[in-house]
Amino acid sequence: MNIDSIVKSLTPEVYERLQYGAATGKWPDGTPLNEAQKAQTVQLVMLYQAKVAKSNEQFTINERGEMVQKSKRELQQEFKTQNEIARFSEHDL
Repeated sequence: MNIDSIVKSLTPEVYERLQYGAATGKWPDGTPLNEAQKAQTVQLVMLYQAKVAKSNEQFTINERGEMVQKSKRELQQEFKTQNEIARFSEHDL
């Protein structure tokens, strides 16, 4: 089995667990990752982002294998177009 088929066989739930492990250094149950597990987990997360998720979010890996880095202007535009959930002022209390 090659690495492409392994990455494509990952379910979204497994990807979330790998992503959590890569970000925190431990599995969701609290078990710490050793150095080899950390390195492999980060590589799997990056491969999944590039080959399966094809995300355009900030600091993810795109289809070309490059990190997505947006300018301040791009991020402001992106956040401006999102709908607000709620807005409060100090006098609303």
